[in-house]
Amino acid sequence: MRKTHKKTAVCAIMAAVMMFSSCGADKPAQTSASTDATAAEQTVPQAESAAAKPVDPIPGDSLYVKKVENLPDDFIMGCDISTVISLEESGVKFYDYAGNENDLFDTLKQSGVNYIRVRVWNDPFDANGRGYGGGNNDIETACKIGKRAADAGMKLLVDFHYSDFWADPSKQMCPKAWEGMEIEEKKEVLYKYTKDCLTKLKEAGADVGMVQLGNETNGKMSGEKIWMSIYYLMDAGSRATREILPDALIAVHFTNPESSDRMLNYASKLKYYDLDYDVFASSYYPYWHGTLDNLTSVLKTVSETYGKKVMVAETSYAYTLADGDGSGNTIGDVVNYEKHYPITVQGQSRELRDVIQAVANVGEAGIGVFYWEPAWLPVPGETWEERSALWEKYGSGWASSFSAEYDPDDAGKYYGGSAWENQAMFDFSGKPLESLKTWGLVRTGNETEPVPDAIKDSELMVKLGEPITLPTKTAAIYTDGSEHEIDVVWEEADLEAMTNGEPGTYTINGTAGGMATVCRVAMVDANYVENYSFEDEDRDMWEIINVDNKTTQIDYQKKALDASTGEYALHFWGESVTAFRASQVIKDIPAGTYSLTASIQGGIDSGEEGQDIYIFAYTNDNEEGMICGSAELSGYANWQNPKITDIVVNEGDTVTIGVYVKAGKGSWGTIDDFMLNPQKAKG
Repeated sequence: MRKTHKKTAVCAIMAAVMMFSSCGADKPAQTSASTDATAAEQTVPQAESAAAKPVDPIPGDSLYVKKVENLPDDFIMGCDISTVISLEESGVKFYDYAGNENDLFDTLKQSGVNYIRVRVWNDPFDANGRGYGGGNNDIETACKIGKRAADAGMKLLVDFHYSDFWADPSKQMCPKAWEGMEIEEKKEVLYKYTKDCLTKLKEAGADVGMVQLGNETNGKMSGEKIWMSIYYLMDAGSRATREILPDALIAVHFTNPESSDRMLNYASKLKYYDLDYDVFASSYYPYWHGTLDNLTSVLKTVSETYGKKVMVAETSYAYTLADGDGSGNTIGDVVNYEKHYPITVQGQSRELRDVIQAVANVGEAGIGVFYWEPAWLPVPGETWEERSALWEKYGSGWASSFSAEYDPDDAGKYYGGSAWENQAMFDFSGKPLESLKTWGLVRTGNETEPVPDAIKDSELMVKLGEPITLPTKTAAIYTDGSEHEIDVVWEEADLEAMTNGEPGTYTINGTAGGMATVCRVAMVDANYVENYSFEDEDRDMWEIINVDNKTTQIDYQKKALDASTGEYALHFWGESVTAFRASQVIKDIPAGTYSLTASIQGGIDSGEEGQDIYIFAYTNDNEEGMICGSAELSGYANWQNPKITDIVVNEGDTVTIGVYVKAGKGSWGTIDDFMLNPQKAKG
């Protein structure tokens, strides 16, 4: 995933729904080169997966860390610190736990980290030699980082993006120097480029233990979109790696493990084309990527089915919502993500510990976890202008203005500082957080006395005109992850005015356990749709018809990020086309006039077939009298709220409400919050 300004992060998420092209007829003939690669592969799977024996953990003070079971000594405890050179050039300083200025690599090593990951871009500079940003990570920068990692006793994972700038599911742009090349020429130049880079790393003294062929390559790579061409490029990188570093592990990297079928499809494609590699890696960000049980299941299936090692190549979690440089963060105050842990130092530690356990649960094939950019901190400066000058000069922000030459529609518009400092494992001044000790403490555990770490917000839904009774207790999340009810005190609020006012959500502040909390009171009209937001497990009142079985997937998805409210929504995806209807019959509704609304969001890869999407309502099985309200798929999180008014219901009538969706190739989205409300008299 590209780590960008928060305005662009969502685009990167949703592009991940794309799949590899799937056609058996395009499988290339086995060449002598690929035969040699297969022979080489047989000698490599037992290659070392980590550097030295684990160091003694640093005491965790109040940090609660449960021991990770079945953790081998050589388990990879990795960090991607690709921006470190640019940060240091910008004046960022790092410290040890005693507050003394210290080399970042030494602090990481002392904390239990044994592997460093570094991205490599082909040519992240404009025609005048000005860097695009994000660390300006060319091979020369990677060599510096690799040498320092080796000096600190840590191995190196080389993450080839095979692009001049960020590569992720939404962008796999071809390097400038490779533009216009046919695939045969491109694979040859990629092969030579990989050999040259790995040779430079060896000569620089880096201890390369693993080489990654592409970054989050969900169906694209270096401008190629056909899987056969992607295979040719990966094969070229694999052959080059085997020649220069025969003992190094070769990894491939995908993302969106919550879409398990697609992840397994990627692994199947690799097997079909007989790619020579050792490690199948996935990103895992809990905001977007489903449950840890599912992550373990996907990785275990890959390892058992295809005989590969598996790992998490990227993970992270926010410890604060504060913005340290004024540039906006991927995870910020705007809630466009799922919060699985408290946004605290302890919550960050628990996330990392649980991801490590999830990979360890795979068994011997689960070899490690990498945390993404735990040291990407704000650069010095009192004003935006001062900080911007450093981002522009040294490339220490996520993108500089000079990136417009290569990526004019995204980086060239939204360039700026770090979007990640609130997910770092150092505070904004460079001092290590307690959570950084997690790397070492997972081996021994550090089970301190649990205390409240965060307070859950309270939510009430009250019908207009009914009295409001605020809760006297609220849920506290303790440092061990358990939840307990504790007393809460609310500030004064005009409950009577809320009860007799207009529909809306009102926020009441309070305190519990010495921490601030809120109660959100939703004042609503009566809604006659049962299980209107799909939150209740019993959904038998809903009927779903997959027209001619055209829709690839229809399910009740638990993913707050993709829901309008709550955690669940009706999710759909059509590889070739989407066509379905979801409806509910409502009985015993009072006579009157009603309105119907719903929420829908999503997108479509091909608009050739057009869209036909609408909510509907009719009474007494009279479909000819159906009233409709149109909607459209207009992009991720761009919620449409179609509305129907003047639905006349007589005494004894039944009302059928629902939604119809027909859309073309690659259409996807979610539907939520059906509201059948009494309609207020006009005037």
